[in-house]
Amino acid sequence: MPLHDSVKGYQSGAGIYVTGRPGYPPEVMDWLREVLGVGRGRSTLEVGAGTGKFLPLLEKCGGRILALEPVDAMRARFVEDFPAVEALSGTAEAIPLPDASVDAVVCAQAFHWFATAAALAEMRRVLMPGGVLGLIWNERDESVPWVAALSEITNPSEGNTPRYRTGAWRRAFPAKGFAFISERLARHYHVGPAERVIVKRTLSVSFIAALASEQREMVARQVFALIDRTPELVGQETIAFPYETRMFAYRKTE
Repeated sequence: MPLHDSVKGYQSGAGIYVTGRPGYPPEVMDWLREVLGVGRGRSTLEVGAGTGKFLPLLEKCGGRILALEPVDAMRARFVEDFPAVEALSGTAEAIPLPDASVDAVVCAQAFHWFATAAALAEMRRVLMPGGVLGLIWNERDESVPWVAALSEITNPSEGNTPRYRTGAWRRAFPAKGFAFISERLARHYHVGPAERVIVKRTLSVSFIAALASEQREMVARQVFALIDRTPELVGQETIAFPYETRMFAYRKTE
């Protein structure tokens, strides 16, 4: 499956992606250990690892960690930052691993890019019998008015870019050879200067990063204007960007 045109934004904007993206709440560690079984004596593959934003959590759990990423610029970042992780070049539909070779597969902020029967079949192939597939996303909390206003700035540029929020990824399930285990929700905040957690976060969105420079600059100006007219944001040294983290788990059954 060819990479979507919006992925070009990741190729050119890997640095902004690293600094602008939020981390994950503490509850994710419990999910990884208790539901996915990530830990010592186990092997875990992250598919669509990006720049490695999720890798610190996997390393804290322990075990053998492998990470697959098709975008060269992003993979180069985590190769440099996480030398103990086994880096793989490939796609979700063509994973360069033997059959039944890992205990868990996790997709962090990524599955919506390859939510196909072919990708699920390939991830099922590399999972050991009884292995677990985990899908996790950080989604902005649009119940907060200024967050909803931010989405109104960015959404017109999304085109046909795959996104978690559309729910299109759910059409890949039920999937042959996978049984649903559970869904979890945790709330958290990305805290820091507005320029980093709002502006750089916005510019790291794939379809925004893929825009022509003048269009990206226009988006940035609109975001700065939003900050300037929002009382809880303007003039603040740090702000708290609210997120909801959603975690889904499926067990290999055949």
